[in-house]
Amino acid sequence: MRALVIVTGGTFDKEYDELRGTLSFGRTHLPEMLKLGRCRLRTHVKTLMLKDSLFMTMADRRRILTLCRRSPESRIVITHGTDTMAETAAVLGRGLSGKTVVLTGAMRPYRFGSSDGLFNLGSALSFAQALPPGVYIAMNGLIFTWDDVKKNRRLGVFTRRQKTQAQ
Repeated sequence: MRALVIVTGGTFDKEYDELRGTLSFGRTHLPEMLKLGRCRLRTHVKTLMLKDSLFMTMADRRRILTLCRRSPESRIVITHGTDTMAETAAVLGRGLSGKTVVLTGAMRPYRFGSSDGLFNLGSALSFAQALPPGVYIAMNGLIFTWDDVKKNRRLGVFTRRQKTQAQ
C-alpha cells in the first residue's frame, strides 16, 4: 500500500520570521516529519500549495479535489490549515467517492517544537489505512466525518456539529 500525502500549507508548515515578527512559508516540513516519526508506510508527498487556509479559494479546493480524483492512490492524507479545513472537507466529501481521504493540521507550527502536528500526521496516516472510503478530519486523536465536524474557535479544538431539532 502507498499513500499520497498532499501538502496545502497551514500551520503545519509555517515558520517564524524573526526579522519581521511574522509567520510565513518556506518549504514543507513533511518529509522531515515522516522521517522523524519513523514512518514505514510508503508515501508520496506532493506539495500542491503552501497557503494559509484563510486565503484558500474555491479554485484551490477544486485543485485539491482534482488531484485526489486523478491520484492512483486510494489512501490520501491532506495537510491543511485548521481555519477552513471543514470547508475543504465538505467540497471533497460532496465530490469524491471510492477513496479514503483524511485531512489534518496543527494548531502550532512544527518548527515551534511543541506542535501537535507530528501526532496529527501519524494519526491521519493510520486512519487513512484503516477507515473505509470517505472524507474525514483527524485532529488530536479524534476522527470526524466531513459532514459532522466544526472547529470550535473559542477552545481551539474540533468537535462534532451540534444537531438542531430539525435534523
